[in-house]
Amino acid sequence: MDYRSLLKNVEKTLSAIEGGDDVVSTVAAVGEAVVGNFRSELGIVGGRLYQLDESDYVLKRGFGRSRKVLEGLTVPISYEPIRRALDEGVVLADLKDPWVDRELEARLGVTRFAAVSFGDGAFILSFDVHPRVAADDLLVSLGIIRTVLDSKVKSGRLEGLLEEARRIQQSILPRAFPEIGDYEVWATTAPAEAVGGDFYDFLKVGPDAFGTAIADASGHGLLAALLVRDVYVGLRMGIGGDLKIARAIERLNRILNKSRLATKFVSLFYGEFEANGEVIYVNAGHPGPLHLHARTRSFSELESTGMVLGPSPNAAYGRRAAKMEPGDLLLLYTDGIVEAHDQKGREFGLDRVRRILLDYRKRSARETAERLMAAVQEFGAGRPAEDDRTVVVIRRTGRLRQSNAPAPLAPAPPSIAAS
Repeated sequence: MDYRSLLKNVEKTLSAIEGGDDVVSTVAAVGEAVVGNFRSELGIVGGRLYQLDESDYVLKRGFGRSRKVLEGLTVPISYEPIRRALDEGVVLADLKDPWVDRELEARLGVTRFAAVSFGDGAFILSFDVHPRVAADDLLVSLGIIRTVLDSKVKSGRLEGLLEEARRIQQSILPRAFPEIGDYEVWATTAPAEAVGGDFYDFLKVGPDAFGTAIADASGHGLLAALLVRDVYVGLRMGIGGDLKIARAIERLNRILNKSRLATKFVSLFYGEFEANGEVIYVNAGHPGPLHLHARTRSFSELESTGMVLGPSPNAAYGRRAAKMEPGDLLLLYTDGIVEAHDQKGREFGLDRVRRILLDYRKRSARETAERLMAAVQEFGAGRPAEDDRTVVVIRRTGRLRQSNAPAPLAPAPPSIAAS
């Protein structure tokens, strides 16, 4: 299952929900949307909303085939499925499990269900799920849905903190680009809203090497900014602590998994570039960077070596290697580039990206980055951006610098976000 696509679908669905007169009405609308829009994808056929009232959860609403429910029914907080949902966030159960009250679930017409807690335990959504849906896919998918539900419930408390989010984001964007060997580097970002979830960074990892990261955090606003800050700090601590890059990414994943932030899913590419063109990298569910080989004018992708960061604390990440020859170019990008739409709903797509890279293969990294961003903007013909857009262009010029001394980081321009 493509969890990045699922996350975007969840966020798009729930962002269209208008807030109700009270929190329960808003959460009920969320439950209706999940049942209505993810029946085929996740096998969700119905559901029930419970709200905490002292030591019991009170059944408030039903959705889908569970619309006619016993409203007002109370379930004690000590009921094992509820305890597990509160402890683990998501729990899957059926009538065969010894810790399930068969009589209670039979009254509700339930045979297999997944319970999701959110809003700091204030609410539980219990979804009726099809018996043939794979448990692993369902649990990870509902984990994603849970984080967006949390974000929806809490968003009303965060609207006044937008300026703080902007400050955080601007404080971590790099102020300089690497100048090592014959590499030429340029990066730029444009959030779809005042504050986005895209992020890039450069790290000095030796006298003749530098690290580059690009990430796409789910959501927008303060939560996304805080998540990006966690990625920034966690990555620098791991790399600066001399951890091998795969282990550093695994450590970062565990940190994000334990985060109390409502939104905690990140796709991340991190690579280390040696002056001789050797590249080692880890790709955690991020769109594969495009490697343009100058000699053959062909492309390859630096494919994923593990899942997105956050959903699973035990996810493993592999390390891969690549080689950039003089004249080669590497494009790191977020999916807001290729998924931009024109007025007819067509995507910008990778083919257009490749054509621009070929046309600009002898131009500077800055010219290439700026042309790509402009082309995406022109393609939309003034249509508002649906997602953040970020590009990092890394090019080997084949021309070594005159000095043998390690070069400093070159000043970076202000991002589009700051203008």
